[in-house]
Amino acid sequence: MANSQRYLRYIVFALVCLILLFFISSSSSGPSSWPSITNPAANGSITSPEKPPTTPNTGSSPPPATAAGGRMNATFVTLARNSDLWEIAKSIRHVEDRFNRKFNYDWVFLNDDDFDDEFKKVTSALVSGKTKYGRIPTEHWSFPDFIDQDRAAKVREQMKEAKIIYGDSISYRHMCRYESGFFFRHPLMLDYEWYWRVEPSVEFFCDIDYDPFQYMADNKKKYSFVLSLYEYVETIPTLWDAVKNFTKAHPEHIVEGNMMNWLSDDDGKTYNHCHFWSNFEIGNLNWLRSKAYLDYFNSLDHAGGFFYERWGDAPVHSIAAALMLKKEEIHFFNDIAYYHVPFTHCPTGEEYRLQHKCHCNPKDNFDWNGYSCLSRYYEVKGKEKPAGYEKEQQQ
Repeated sequence: MANSQRYLRYIVFALVCLILLFFISSSSSGPSSWPSITNPAANGSITSPEKPPTTPNTGSSPPPATAAGGRMNATFVTLARNSDLWEIAKSIRHVEDRFNRKFNYDWVFLNDDDFDDEFKKVTSALVSGKTKYGRIPTEHWSFPDFIDQDRAAKVREQMKEAKIIYGDSISYRHMCRYESGFFFRHPLMLDYEWYWRVEPSVEFFCDIDYDPFQYMADNKKKYSFVLSLYEYVETIPTLWDAVKNFTKAHPEHIVEGNMMNWLSDDDGKTYNHCHFWSNFEIGNLNWLRSKAYLDYFNSLDHAGGFFYERWGDAPVHSIAAALMLKKEEIHFFNDIAYYHVPFTHCPTGEEYRLQHKCHCNPKDNFDWNGYSCLSRYYEVKGKEKPAGYEKEQQQ
């Protein structure tokens, strides 16, 4: 009897030991659903199964947008070459950090050549929305058949001797003509109604917590800017004559309540050279694709000034907007802080700059400089200038 009780105790003790060993081995192996630490990148961040990851998945899908609500039919658009990769990468990073990471809008890249794999790989990794890459048709990036090549070459040589910026550049002229009359007609752009132009090597200094595309649509705006100034007189000596020829032939395209007085000091007889700096634009593509704008561009194109002079797309766009849109349809984004060498737009108003984490120096703000056309813009629109502008004007 004593031996039977002793054997029973041994059996119970052995069972207890087996149970303890089982629990110890189970707890040390961990749940099978955790990612392997030998290759953490394969599964994203290492987290407990009870908590969602706190960093974006490294797969092909972009992180979800954080701003609530719908999205406009809109895209960023950039004209760039493969050699511009690292400069446009900086611009993209600014746009994404200050705005697009919250909205995930698409980005269209256009080039007169094919984009290489490195350009596509790097830019698509930086953009939170979809990226699209398009090649510009040769007929949109070449001399039209009505241009006298010898005459155009002589002009470039003369401008080179006069040291006019980009005066001897053929590619710059193709770029200005393309931005003036063709980018909005590229097949990739036909999918969209709104565009935001971004160039290499630009900076954005403040958080943008709302959707400028939505603002434009809700407030019936069609064109917007952040910097305005006077154009180089030497590059556009006959541009205004070409514009007057257009307005005489197509008076139906000139709207009442326009901004002629922003362009001219004498009711249209001469041009004062004010223009919106088009390296930043947010605008309506349907307006650019309208008969009015296309008639305007075709008239200027056949005048030859893109090649016989050096007409920029900035005055071409600006004159069109000021004559063919109502004052109320043009908007100045004081709250979008921006830099493109050599000018800075830093929002006027300390409270706004602090609230939106701006890192621009208000002393660098170009708005109230004597070479800026912004004061004139406010006067023509009959609007009060932002509070505090006098202080910046004195700096």
